Parts: sequence; structure tokens; C-alpha cells
Amino acid sequence: MNLQRPKIIAIANQKGGVGKTTTAVNLATALAALDKKVLLIDLDSQGNATISFGLKRTVKGNSSYTVLTGESRLSESVLPTNVPSLEVLPSSIELGGVDMELGQKEKPQFELKNVLASEALHYDYIFIDCPPAVGLLTVNALVAAQYILIPIQCEYLALEGVADLVKTVERVRKNFNPVLQVNGLVLTMFDTRSRLSASVAEDVRRFFGNRVYDTVIPRNVRIPEAPSHGKPVLLYDWKSTGAQAYIRLASEFLKREKGAF
Repeated sequence: MNLQRPKIIAIANQKGGVGKTTTAVNLATALAALDKKVLLIDLDSQGNATISFGLKRTVKGNSSYTVLTGESRLSESVLPTNVPSLEVLPSSIELGGVDMELGQKEKPQFELKNVLASEALHYDYIFIDCPPAVGLLTVNALVAAQYILIPIQCEYLALEGVADLVKTVERVRKNFNPVLQVNGLVLTMFDTRSRLSASVAEDVRRFFGNRVYDTVIPRNVRIPEAPSHGKPVLLYDWKSTGAQAYIRLASEFLKREKGAF
């Protein structure tokens, strides 16, 4: 059992459709395959991370919603997945209105941090899949995390919103969580046939420098197919270019860990 506190990474981008959940699911899967004990917390009411493992969003059962509102404990709410060493705290439809409930608490930004501090956690890594908005759920993730990982799609207006997200990170660091750092940015949906993808990747690297991961996630049909089969792409077709890219991303993540975590 891991006696150290787990490393907590929020995966966030306020823009939707950028590969955020796919990155959370497959990076968590790749690390679990390397014998790391991993928890993936689904804070998005759409529940795509939950669905990606063949699980269902709950309506009344234990979930990230009931954990945040104090109705259930984390340890009794996590679910096993088809990936050994990887558990999921599932999403709930009720997360869609949780901002109002959290807003009535004295320090609503600290609910998730308090939950994770209240139990002995036996994980090496906890990944938090955030909703595509900077509301109280995302702020809770940033307050609880030591690091944020930001997926950016290689498409027009890719940088739109990312600068605002980085400013939010700075505000959270200043007011609530001084240890929060940007772990890195991951370029997703890269089309090798497109000049636009190459141009966007160049712009992102010029703007953010070595914060951008060397590994690039390509457009690959196996990636969006996998969730419909209730599997991460690494289980659905591990030989695919998409799966191999996430394996490389996990390797680079661990190398960065040695220098930054």
C-alpha cells in the first residue's frame, strides 16, 4: 500500500471537444498498466470518462456528486474498471446543478480537497476530469490538485480560452492553492495531412515553450470509437496510432514527474 499522498492532476480546458476526457481516460489507463495505482474522478456531468469504462452515470447512487455533497464517502463510492489498478469515481447527472449547492457552503472551493484529505488514499495518482467550464467544480479540482494538465486541439482558435485558463490557475494559486503548477500542455487531434495542425502546433510551442509535451496525439478513428465499446483506446486497439501515442504520453509524463513532481 502506498503510504505517500497521491499526486493529484486536474485535466482541464474550458473549451469543449479538445480531447480532455480522452486524455484523462487513456493517460490513467497507461499508468495503471505500468503498475501504478490510479483513481480517475469524473467531475463532468456528461459522464464521458465514466462511460469510457463501460460504467453508467448515476442518478441516485454514489458518485462524485454525493461525495462532494457529503452524502457518501470516497472509499464507498469508487468503482473498479476493466483495467487492473484503476478505479473511477463516477459522474452523476446531478453534477449539473452542484455549483448552487456548493455555493451555499462557507468555503465552497475546498470541498474536494477536504474530501481527499479526509481518507487514507492508497493511490499513486489521482486524475480529475473537469467539466468544460471554469465553474466551482473546476475550481475545486484546481484547489485539490498539485498540477494541471491542459489538452489543446490542433485546430483554429486553439489558443482561445487557454490564456484565460492559465490566468485562472494563477488566481487559484494566489488565493487558494500556492502549490498548484502547470504540468504541461498536450497537443491533441493532430492531422498529419493538415498544414493548419502543423501551424497551430508551432504557435502553441512558440507561446508556451517547454511546457508543451513533445508527444502529440493524432487524429485516429480508433480514439472516438473506443468509448462506444466501453473501453479506453489502449484496450480497444492498443496497436492503433492513437493508443501508441498515449503510451508515449504516459512515458513522457513519468519523465517529467522526475523533474517536476
